[in-house]
Amino acid sequence: MSTRRWLLADQLGPHFLDTDDQPVLLVEAKDWFRQRPMHRQKAHLILSALRHRAAELGDRALLLRTGTFREALTRLGEPVELVHPTSRAALAFARTVEGLTVLPPRGFVTDRTDFAAWADGVRRTPLRMTDFYRHARQRHAVLTGGRATGRPRATSRGPAPQVPPPPPVTEDAIDAEVRADLDRWEREGIRFVGRDGPRAYPATHAEARDRLDHFLRHRLAEYGHYADVMSHGDPLLAHSVLSSSFNLGLLDPEPAIRAAERAWRDGDAPRAAVEAFVRQLLGWREFLWQLYWYLEPRFRGRNWLAATEPLPEWFTELDADAVEARCLADVLATVRDRAWAHHAQRLLVLGNYALQRGWRPDELADWFQRSFVDGAEWVMNATVVGMSQYADLGRIDTRPYAVDGGHLDEISDYCVGCRYQPERALGDLACPYTGGFEAFLHRNRDRLVADPRLAAELADRDDPERREAVLAQEEKRGSNPP
Repeated sequence: MSTRRWLLADQLGPHFLDTDDQPVLLVEAKDWFRQRPMHRQKAHLILSALRHRAAELGDRALLLRTGTFREALTRLGEPVELVHPTSRAALAFARTVEGLTVLPPRGFVTDRTDFAAWADGVRRTPLRMTDFYRHARQRHAVLTGGRATGRPRATSRGPAPQVPPPPPVTEDAIDAEVRADLDRWEREGIRFVGRDGPRAYPATHAEARDRLDHFLRHRLAEYGHYADVMSHGDPLLAHSVLSSSFNLGLLDPEPAIRAAERAWRDGDAPRAAVEAFVRQLLGWREFLWQLYWYLEPRFRGRNWLAATEPLPEWFTELDADAVEARCLADVLATVRDRAWAHHAQRLLVLGNYALQRGWRPDELADWFQRSFVDGAEWVMNATVVGMSQYADLGRIDTRPYAVDGGHLDEISDYCVGCRYQPERALGDLACPYTGGFEAFLHRNRDRLVADPRLAAELADRDDPERREAVLAQEEKRGSNPP
């Protein structure tokens, strides 16, 4: 009999097991849900995925419901093995458990030693995803041959993509049990944020595979055109909405990358669309995972722009109804109702607003981790602290994701019907993003002067009287919802 393998809640796909008869341990640790308020739909998906995996494995699986993980391992009383966890805290815990063997990581394409060798070789310059993506494509022979066309320029001017929505998932008796348990937990004092609703995301490998197949057949061809577009009427556009499936380990990224590549070679999708999708998986996802382990453990505490404002309650509680700015209200409502938003909405609406107002990067990263169905520490460290909030002095990306309302108007339809006017930075009709962008530039002028784009933006707005007016206006707005 082989050693029992403990599958964590983000290791639930078939590629985390070696044989068809390997015994499995699954653990529901109730105290983990007590630590910080999590989105209700995220909690539901995690429990549903764990219980569905136990049902699939049948007698091979032992599902223990305990207060803590240590209680479960003590109750088990036998040696177990564990695929390398995705967080430093989980790995540190695993190393304190007697008789637990930690195996190499799975669910990622690039080996950590390969990444370290690449990163050590280019440390004369900052580590950049574009450089890593080029290395990874060559290393794994992805999208070889043909001419790279690049990503089509995002535009909101034109019709929405005529693509069918992802196939719905069907709740079952397991989901009913999960919902009843979460209702009981809330009565016992475990707090969640966001709204409950029918499960919207795959909880099994089969459901996730069906979603991926549907995306490749019906949505991939349009993905390149709409990846960075935002729309009030369609929060999904041509996105795959598979991030939670990859982060739960339901899908293995390498077969998905190869399937997308075949769609291009078979003439079912243009190269630009396929490359935009592959870039997310082989580029950004791999890069974020590798950076989490390559950079020092204190990365989340970085705060180069000295942002010290706490997150306001209306934001942390997802109170979209308190917000008048149409873009922020819409995206915050999407998070409240779906525990998800696509990457442009995360960076340019949510993260951009926080950056402009100097909210604490570590608090924002924690909020993203708890509020999004695909939230994970290894994702949010580099994405939020680095890319979004520029708290790492450009170690992750070349510039902060700070833009004004005019840019949002170019890539979305949010400004149509909004009470604010994107071209205005001052006055009652001033767009919070336009005024906020100018205030951000002025507050951080000494830190941003080396950035050519932002230095030019500063020069265009370097009028003392206007500067004082914008700063006074944004200070008066403070932490109130816009």
